[in-house]
Amino acid sequence: MAEQRARSSKPAARPGSTRSTRVKGAEDAAQRAARGLSKLIGHTAEGCSEVAPADDHGWRVCVDVVEVPRIPDTTSLLATYEVDLAGDGTLRGYRRVRRYRRGAVDA
Repeated sequence: MAEQRARSSKPAARPGSTRSTRVKGAEDAAQRAARGLSKLIGHTAEGCSEVAPADDHGWRVCVDVVEVPRIPDTTSLLATYEVDLAGDGTLRGYRRVRRYRRGAVDA
């Protein structure tokens, strides 16, 4: 008797596939922006300080990164990058909007 395998109605994902899925809210947008920016600029994301939906059904996320780590940590240089995501989560662009010392206070 020949064995029969159950087939799924969904096509199998190809290894290495880069097909994006829709962003599922602000938290998902922040995570995707931080991950994508870190890959592009080579600095570790420290966190996100702002997430907002954009007019074109995408997202605008401000990601804070450590650009120059120093000892003590309070003297490290950080930067805030504004990241634009499409509705499917792909990174469309970014720009650095601020650079500051970790211990600095906003005026």
